Amino acid sequence: MSAAVPDPRARVVVLLSGAGSLCAALLDATDDPAYPATVAAVGSDRPATGLEHARRRGLPTFVCEVGDHADRSAWDRALAAEIGAHAPDLVVSAGFMKIVGPAVLGAFGGRLINTHPALLPAFPGAHAVRDALAAGVPVTGASVHVVDAGVDTGPVLARREVAVLPGDDEARLHERIKEAERELLVETVAHVVTADVARKSDR
Repeated sequence: MSAAVPDPRARVVVLLSGAGSLCAALLDATDDPAYPATVAAVGSDRPATGLEHARRRGLPTFVCEVGDHADRSAWDRALAAEIGAHAPDLVVSAGFMKIVGPAVLGAFGGRLINTHPALLPAFPGAHAVRDALAAGVPVTGASVHVVDAGVDTGPVLARREVAVLPGDDEARLHERIKEAERELLVETVAHVVTADVARKSDR
């Protein structure tokens, strides 16, 4: 009986906190063997329903809750260990609603990216869609950026515009942004891991 051939594609760990529609889009993309990344594991800061997307595929999942640790620093160290156990080439924060700290950034800095429902640097933070509506902008959108120690302040890798339509409320606008966000994440992950492979081959 021959041993299984290891998947040569880049390994991605996905972090989420909710229903996981972004994670689902990325998993769907990785079903294509030609896609340059594969999801090694999916983790959350709570028992989120989005973990089911990975479980249905037989992929490893983990939950690392802040309340299970002595303080936020201990949680951050535990999260870094959980992520690191899956040896990722890239970590994707896809609707992960916690700010990571020095342990995660120290281990994965430059290899941790996040999606955000606005055209950064405009409207950072947890209420980006609401803030865009309140500001009356005609266009908002989605961004993918590198995570740093700030809140949505890292270098922006890609953006996609979404028009604000007459009569939009937060829910309607956010749903259209999510559609753009899913496509943008799949494209950006592919670009990042392909560029990383090219850089390594040039060394």
